[in-house]
Amino acid sequence: MDTTQLLKGVLDLAVLAVLDERDSYGYDVVRRLRDAGLEEVGDASVYGTLRRLFRAGALNSYVVPSEEGPHRKYYGLNETGRIMLSTSTKTWGAFARTMNDLLDERGSR
Repeated sequence: MDTTQLLKGVLDLAVLAVLDERDSYGYDVVRRLRDAGLEEVGDASVYGTLRRLFRAGALNSYVVPSEEGPHRKYYGLNETGRIMLSTSTKTWGAFARTMNDLLDERGSR
């Protein structure tokens, strides 16, 4: 199964979940997703997701000066983002249960 297609469908949820833990800049979000097991996540996909979620009003952003290079733009959840995370978490849970039920039925034949 092509996990990149699955990842496209849940990247918003994954990014929101990472940012729910703490505010982060783009590459930190990428690193944390990879550390969590989503090794195939692309930098450009995450940066695009952060921009889209910000435009949708789900994230706040602020710039932090860096002594080691360019300033870093941090993103964090706001109330809209927390609602989006909660709703998406419920949707994902229902979907995952349905898929597990389908696969369990198949395995018991």
